[in-house]
Amino acid sequence: MNDLTLRKAKIIIRKALEKGKELGFKPLSVAVLDAGGHLIAFERSDGASAGRFDIARGKAYGCIMVGVGGTAIQARGEAQAVFVDAMNGLCDGRFVPVKGGVLLRDAKGALLGAVGVTGDT
Repeated sequence: MNDLTLRKAKIIIRKALEKGKELGFKPLSVAVLDAGGHLIAFERSDGASAGRFDIARGKAYGCIMVGVGGTAIQARGEAQAVFVDAMNGLCDGRFVPVKGGVLLRDAKGALLGAVGVTGDT
């Protein structure tokens, strides 16, 4: 079974935070959501600024709701601001339409969930 488990979510978070440190990023925060947009795990680095949970979750949530990554969502928002406004209204303000979110799929392409990362560019 290719479910996105808590164990796998924690590995994703650990690897993202390690990569951020390796690249010298500011403190990061990472949220992992399942395919239904429900939080599986979140971690905030020491020194990460306030509000990072909502931003990381919103980046991942937006990817799930639209079915594309954060880069594509940001581009669409720049081209069609009304679309992003409408999505945010439909999603009760939980939609963060900027880079930093990616979809997670299994080997067959089935949606498993999404990851949102925030704290640096």
